[in-house]
Amino acid sequence: MDIKILDSWLRDYLVTKATPAEVAKYLSLCGPSAERIEKVGSDMVYDIEITTNRIDEVGVYGIAREASAILPRFGVKAKLMPIKISSSEFVFSKKVDYLKTTIDHKLCPRFTAVLIRNVRVGESPKLIKDRLEASGVRAINNIVDISNYIMLGLGQPVHTFDYDKIAGSTMTLRESRKGEKIETLDGKEFNLPGGDIVIEDGEGNLIDLCGVMGGEASAIDEDTENVLLFVQTYDPIRIRKTSMSLAQRTMAATIFEKGTDPELVSIAILSAIDLFKKFTGGTVDKNILNLYPNPYKTKVISTNLKFIYERLGVEISKKDISSYLNSLEFKCSWKGDNLSVEVPSPRAKDVNIEEDILEEIARIYGYHNLPSKIMSGEIPTRPESPQFAFETKIRNILAGLTGTEVYTLSLVPKESVDEKSLRLKNPLGVDTEYLRTSLMPSLVAAAYSNISTVGKFHLFELSNVYIPRPNDLPVEKLMLAGIFHGYTNYRDAKGVVEALLEKLNVQVTFVSEDQKGFDASRCAIVKSKSEIVGKIGYVEGSDFIYYEFDIEKIFKIAPTVTRFRGISKYPAQEEDITFVIPERTEIGKVCDLIKSIHFVQECSVGNPYNGNNFTFHIWYHDNSKTLTDKEVEKVRREIISSVKSKFGASIKE
Repeated sequence: MDIKILDSWLRDYLVTKATPAEVAKYLSLCGPSAERIEKVGSDMVYDIEITTNRIDEVGVYGIAREASAILPRFGVKAKLMPIKISSSEFVFSKKVDYLKTTIDHKLCPRFTAVLIRNVRVGESPKLIKDRLEASGVRAINNIVDISNYIMLGLGQPVHTFDYDKIAGSTMTLRESRKGEKIETLDGKEFNLPGGDIVIEDGEGNLIDLCGVMGGEASAIDEDTENVLLFVQTYDPIRIRKTSMSLAQRTMAATIFEKGTDPELVSIAILSAIDLFKKFTGGTVDKNILNLYPNPYKTKVISTNLKFIYERLGVEISKKDISSYLNSLEFKCSWKGDNLSVEVPSPRAKDVNIEEDILEEIARIYGYHNLPSKIMSGEIPTRPESPQFAFETKIRNILAGLTGTEVYTLSLVPKESVDEKSLRLKNPLGVDTEYLRTSLMPSLVAAAYSNISTVGKFHLFELSNVYIPRPNDLPVEKLMLAGIFHGYTNYRDAKGVVEALLEKLNVQVTFVSEDQKGFDASRCAIVKSKSEIVGKIGYVEGSDFIYYEFDIEKIFKIAPTVTRFRGISKYPAQEEDITFVIPERTEIGKVCDLIKSIHFVQECSVGNPYNGNNFTFHIWYHDNSKTLTDKEVEKVRREIISSVKSKFGASIKE
């Protein structure tokens, strides 16, 4: 997330002579990235990018803490100023007389609140308004502005209620029930999905959509006299889920969903109290309600000098390591070369292992100071899996057969699947609702997209389809599919597929059989022995020719070793024989019959002409000698006799 802060506000906590440009430069080298600085009046505004894991940097104070540790590494003196609060007169208590509560601490690890009576609602001082507006937050009134000021300054969201609107002075923090409704401060009414964190008052009214936005029912207005100041931490997963499902993105939600520091709550509520006393004239109750059943327990991480040296590539003294970590509020304890580090609560979310400690040392030492070494030795490689090599081979073969590989979305509209297909819970649109179970809809759409620009093409894709399973994740099946356009002859398209299978040394047969999605009587299944491995035919209602193969099945039947056949010493004799073939005869079976006859080495067929006239090109060959004309004549008679007998064909005169 990005934040904007004024340089003058930063210097409330950071004492340094560094210029804004230097602060931005050095922060970016070792900490949060200052994307730009911009002049606003006589001041400067930093635009800073905060990474998701560093929620401790989201406030002005967090940036000041980082800068105070980083600037000295560049020879610039810097000191972090403590947050000034008046805490001696207030008592944190588990029970107060002004509020009755029932809290689910799985949803809210820490709950604090305090009553401020007789406030004056009005404008905020110019300093507050200028700082808020420079940070991109609109100033509203002194009550609301104090809440936003604390959030931006410390990185802890704060909320305020009109105390007199809380029926029965009672708050119950719980999960929402599905279908409950709440109207938020921006005037929107939400029908809650259930499981959201909400607060209801003594009459069952929902008065807060916790961590996202307050409820209109308890909103501060110009008639407000008594304010309940409210500072909490929440289950970040619940906040994220609510914010996203309701499309209600607020800065508070963006902070809470990353997991705030519960120890920061005390500082935030006391700082807010000081501002209320100063700017609203209100009287603050001495007792602050504080429900915190599981306080933060200091986390200790152990590491050693050997680990640090080996991974950094440089040797840093124990004194310097302690100095770098102490500047970030980590506490170090050495026993020989072993180091124990106490993690401060603001960093408890993202510092968990010794590599995290190493990262803190490295960045404060300066990544730019680490030695730069070119890798030496042999580059490790992972052996290519046989199936991956097989897929690459298919791609190369099809590219050589004029195919163009495409990549299409795995998500398709409802009309492209059946009722058993899996639907996304949060689809981006009606065209991407379902996981596809076939590549056909995607390739047909791709083909229609290319018709107007390319006259003839062959598109293919190797990708997964998703076969649903009851009460389980879908089966991801890798498929090869292709589509032809502009091929006037079905045999030309089929020939490309046959050429692919031949180069893969896969032996299959094509059997006419109607298939869903194809034109009746203009499609076939592809079988290896008795197993179906693919299909081919005209797409229903179009002139596209489509094929599809199960890669896993093809891979299993493809031989891993190709048998070598040497070049014969003896030449083959070649000739053409033209048959008149009856309609609906499978020409492939005619070829198979001819090839089964002794001394026939190969048989191919050209395009038909004058109806059902087919010319078969035949190679006669014997590995042991050169065939004589008489021997070829004998084989020719057997071919003609067999084709006439089995298929009712006749010789074209």
